[in-house]
Amino acid sequence: MLAALRRDLAAVKERDPAARGDVEIVLCYPGLHAVWGHRLSHWLWTSGRGVAGRLVAAGTRTLTGVDIHPGATIGAGLFIDHATGVVIGETAVIGDDVTIYQGVTLGGRSLEPGKRHPTIEDRVIVGAGAKVLGPVVVGHDSRIGANAVVVHDVPPDSVVVGVPGQVVARSRHRTAATPLDLDGTALPDVVGAEIGSLQERVEQLERELTGHVTAPAVRASAAGVWRGEDFSI
Repeated sequence: MLAALRRDLAAVKERDPAARGDVEIVLCYPGLHAVWGHRLSHWLWTSGRGVAGRLVAAGTRTLTGVDIHPGATIGAGLFIDHATGVVIGETAVIGDDVTIYQGVTLGGRSLEPGKRHPTIEDRVIVGAGAKVLGPVVVGHDSRIGANAVVVHDVPPDSVVVGVPGQVVARSRHRTAATPLDLDGTALPDVVGAEIGSLQERVEQLERELTGHVTAPAVRASAAGVWRGEDFSI
């Protein structure tokens, strides 16, 4: 237990540039408090003290804003950044060195007993607001984009974006020794790429049929800025 607590503390220091020292982290990081509270509630739960485990989990939720069922299995080095609004269900399994941002749900989509929550393998990053639902498996070294909704298995070393989640294979293979990719601007826009491809095809067909291309009324510029009239924003 002591080794696990030290690993959790080290995870915060490694993955949060705002962390300035052990004392500050121990006193001021609700994500760490949530993980440590779960370590205790899970030990009580697996030791046959179910009610005590639920009480500790309820107290931890009140203090941190993180709702982790004591039955969930969490590996070493979990970092919950900002913490607020995170929900982790009873049969969820989380591997080592996983990073979870605020507003994430690892939830179920069935009322049937048994395994009904996700399995998150080692070194996965789950972006803010993402929802991973059901007994799906998110393979190691994958990244779930912010606000993505995942309802199917994700192969290892993948990126998932969109609603419902679209799986994109990484062009560069990642290993346990590869630094975590915390840059949210690197996520692909699969829908935008597909629309862009269709626009190019339409222009090509217009050019072949009429010799010129009709400029669309509304289209993003090369800088990604949309221009047009009557946008209701």
